[in-house]
Amino acid sequence: MTSLKQEIDRRRTFAIIAHPDAGKTTLTEKLLLFGGAIQMAGMVKAKGDRRRARSDWMKVEQERGISVASSVMTFDYAGHTFNLLDTPGHEDFSEDTYRTLSAVDSAIMVLDAAKGIESQTLKLFEVCRMRDIPIITFINKLDRDGQDPFDLLDEVENRLALDVVPASWPIGMGRDFKGCYDLFNDTLVLFDRSKGEELLASIECSGLDDPKLDQLLPADQLAKLREDVEMIRGVYPAFNHQSYLEGHMTPVFFGSAVNNFGVRELLQGIGKYAPSPRPTKTLQREITPDENKVTAFVFKIQANMDPKHRDRIAFARICSGKFKKGMKLLHVRHGKQLVIHNPLMFFAQDRETVEEAFAGDIIGIPNHGNMRIGDALTEGETLTFTGIPSFAPELLQRARADDPLKAKHLSAALEQLAEEGVARIFKPSIDPNWIVGVVGSLQFDVLMDRIRSEYNIPVKFEQVEVYAARWVSCDDPAEMKKFVDTMGSAVANDHDGDPVFLARNSWHLNDTKDKFPKIQFSATK
Repeated sequence: MTSLKQEIDRRRTFAIIAHPDAGKTTLTEKLLLFGGAIQMAGMVKAKGDRRRARSDWMKVEQERGISVASSVMTFDYAGHTFNLLDTPGHEDFSEDTYRTLSAVDSAIMVLDAAKGIESQTLKLFEVCRMRDIPIITFINKLDRDGQDPFDLLDEVENRLALDVVPASWPIGMGRDFKGCYDLFNDTLVLFDRSKGEELLASIECSGLDDPKLDQLLPADQLAKLREDVEMIRGVYPAFNHQSYLEGHMTPVFFGSAVNNFGVRELLQGIGKYAPSPRPTKTLQREITPDENKVTAFVFKIQANMDPKHRDRIAFARICSGKFKKGMKLLHVRHGKQLVIHNPLMFFAQDRETVEEAFAGDIIGIPNHGNMRIGDALTEGETLTFTGIPSFAPELLQRARADDPLKAKHLSAALEQLAEEGVARIFKPSIDPNWIVGVVGSLQFDVLMDRIRSEYNIPVKFEQVEVYAARWVSCDDPAEMKKFVDTMGSAVANDHDGDPVFLARNSWHLNDTKDKFPKIQFSATK
């Protein structure tokens, strides 16, 4: 029987970060293909049914070809259990991504070989840096013409202030792409377009002088490879595992996810180098994964994963111990014991009930709206997890049902979506309609789409004279009552019933702060 420590040591919980279109969803699928989790990858660009990329299961994602919700997928490969958290690449959904990154131990950064580092990659990298998350880089789309590999490495080094170490090196690019030389293991992996997605075995070499290479590669490409590798060994530092774990160094793999190329080596690299579950910080103390008692926190809520049932799943990361089905855990915010009868593990939208899970694993807990993002679950200890952000929205609009008789149903739908964290909703004291706040404008389209398809309520969003929303609090109840009475129509409640000030413009916000110095105005909750 394996011990708790052995189970935890073989887990790798990681996210993939990338700018939209760098090939993140394709890479996700190919990793699952290697894990034996799917028989045929979803073919992101294919037609009809074949187009259903496994991680992008929401209807709106399939129509638009972008990832808007973070999916969780668990699979086994070569003695490791991998928990892969897919994140939205589109910046309008970055808040979901920030929260997902609070639940992983490492990340893969995907770059398009032609475009290098793009704006969203940079933002997500900064979040990883704040959390000291180690990063492995995968430079994708080598089957197309791109930038010189040395220029790409320079860009990563200079713009991200990271030491780079090539783990593999491309031979040619675009039409002339012949494969990669694995620098860590001295093996040659050849690429053959005519074989489609079939994998070619890697060829072991006794270094770059091995006569085998003369038979396998054209003379000019072999000469360039030898010259490049000599330069790499002179210019770049040797791989230092500790430096990578501390977030200072990134090993770089090259490949073409759409052609399955370089994905196996990347997955082996994650298994070999990426950290097993790391300690988790709470306000009270640091939790280590091998503690016997179970602790977990909720980092995501997803409604309607199963359209046939109005279900809500709370995604929880287990931080310590061995979780068993049917366990009683304390829901710290409510102070109540919960029996977790049917915990789920996910494979995109396929799911199965699990008997047990360990630190590093992500489980789904079906619930009826009593869980919130950031909630702690423990075997009795009162803990508060830190670093799970909730931002004030930047864009606000009024939501109105096309059919006035469905106003009540719209209310319920908005409250469920607010629990997921996809939007903030505010009920003004004198307006019967909810005001909806989001971080990026695309979220309004997605909300409209989801309310229509999942709840069958046609809805429209209208302009509203609100410039900013700020949560308000005060130690003095009398002062708080005076504020609420004076500001009247500018005060609303969020879906938890907490008071929020809705400012018409920046002058209104600043003027109100001056008039009520004892009230705290907060942009995060």
